[in-house]
Amino acid sequence: MDTATVVFLMNCFLFASLIQSSPVPASGLPHSFVETVSQANTIVEKILNNLHAVHSATVSIQGLSLDSSPQTSHFQMMEMSMGIPASPVLKILSELFTLDMCVSRMSAGIQMYENILELLSQSLSGLEDVRTDLRDLLTHINKLKEVADVPDDGLDQNPSLDLASQLQDSYRVQVAVHLTLTQLRSFCYDLIRTFRVLSTYRP
Repeated sequence: MDTATVVFLMNCFLFASLIQSSPVPASGLPHSFVETVSQANTIVEKILNNLHAVHSATVSIQGLSLDSSPQTSHFQMMEMSMGIPASPVLKILSELFTLDMCVSRMSAGIQMYENILELLSQSLSGLEDVRTDLRDLLTHINKLKEVADVPDDGLDQNPSLDLASQLQDSYRVQVAVHLTLTQLRSFCYDLIRTFRVLSTYRP
């Protein structure tokens, strides 16, 4: 084998190696999608960091905090009787739980909590900052829907709430705030886990 052939084969090998080792995009979706996911994640982390302060400022029931819920069965019964809806379920992306479903459920959950907190804000102050962050977060999720061309699946983002009729006194208002913030915290953790998946998602 002559020298020219050897050099040619080596160049081919090096070229192929470079192609295989070249970095690929973190996501099969546009860069703007990944960037918006990162921005949305930052807002969710901000909400989580502020929830303890918001809870302390709005809930004065002794012994009740985000990390400790005495009389658990009692509050579970109150949660059911007051009609506080559960968070939309976020799952691992699959053929049965698509990107469209995922983003739509994120949007529905964020809108739901903003609606509940708006209602509770009529009875006490201290929730406006969280509501503002949720509205900002919803703007980013709507951008994700636009970038990924997610259709509207008809998921109800503004469920009928019976909660207003249940807020008869300060105690029940504070319990409703506690339950809502507790659920919101869990939903935020689900969002962060989902954002990790979306940042490396390949359709």
